[in-house]
Amino acid sequence: MIRIAIILGSTRPGRRVVDVAGWVAEVAGRHPAVKAGRAGLELVDIADFELPLLDEPAPAVIGAYQHDHTKRWAAAIGRFDGFVFVTPEYNSAVPAALKNAIDFLYAEWNDKAAGIVSYGVFGGTRAAEQLRQTMGEIKIADVHAQVAINPYVDFDFTGSAAGVCAPGERQEAALALMLDEVFAWSGALRVLRDPATRRDLA
Repeated sequence: MIRIAIILGSTRPGRRVVDVAGWVAEVAGRHPAVKAGRAGLELVDIADFELPLLDEPAPAVIGAYQHDHTKRWAAAIGRFDGFVFVTPEYNSAVPAALKNAIDFLYAEWNDKAAGIVSYGVFGGTRAAEQLRQTMGEIKIADVHAQVAINPYVDFDFTGSAAGVCAPGERQEAALALMLDEVFAWSGALRVLRDPATRRDLA
């Protein structure tokens, strides 16, 4: 089974990421690969790990993690074959909490695939582009397909001032396409994480 983490990329009070990630999980549950048991998705909330500002003395690329919170985060991320990052856009960028969580690790991200679901007034596209730059540095293959959620279009404000994430069929189709790519690339990249295969390719 291909294991994919849906990463909730915001920790602020009143965050909408829980709602958006919930929609991602709901739609993903209807994907043929998930229904057939070939792929599984799990919500991973960075808020649950209570990571401080990066406090590891050695660069993550060395892999010499000293703190328990880092080791717990590394164990959680290391289990997955790929990721769907759900991120808002704050001041034309990803939230500091998400960038901080990414920077704690290195090998646990390597040779895996990821898709991006962004949201914001402009669909979170600037945050998504910044995230793509970061993923290149940690050897994550980011897929082409992307979902950009605009709260003014993709939220239902009936009876709720904060609104409820309720994208239409167009966004569901975009998410399904993105998942197709994430599942395919996540499976293909497993070969690079197999020590025997790496020796054969050397």
